[in-house]
Amino acid sequence: MKLSVRGKYALRALTALGEAYGKDVVRIQSISDQQRIPKRFLEQILFDLKSAGIVESRRGVAGGYRLAVPPEKIPLAKVVRHLEGALAPVGCISERFYEKCSCPDERRCPLRSFMKEVRDAIAKILETATVADLVTRAEQLRQEPDRPIDFEI
Repeated sequence: MKLSVRGKYALRALTALGEAYGKDVVRIQSISDQQRIPKRFLEQILFDLKSAGIVESRRGVAGGYRLAVPPEKIPLAKVVRHLEGALAPVGCISERFYEKCSCPDERRCPLRSFMKEVRDAIAKILETATVADLVTRAEQLRQEPDRPIDFEI
């Protein structure tokens, strides 16, 4: 699974909305500026999240968006699946977006077996992690001193 730009922007926007949860609506321009997301793209993303019941909107001069439910009730897997489709790295192991395998024997394919473990690990994390966890992580990271980005492989 690789998160698209659309998926990353959606999760960043949801983090901003999660931080504002319980307050009034947040204007699109505010999220766009804070998260450095192009406004037109953000509008499309939020409209899509609204159709999934993840966010709700209010129109007008004082309009904007807010989470439709508490941030701890929005699993990241729901958001990712809605925007990206399968969590699985290969289609033949996806539970919700299965694609026929091209292997000679799907049941005995070592790649499929290994990638199923990868899918299960990703699903386990994303099913239990919520928008509230993103908010908590954002707050924790703001408390840390600036340091170089660590790319462990």
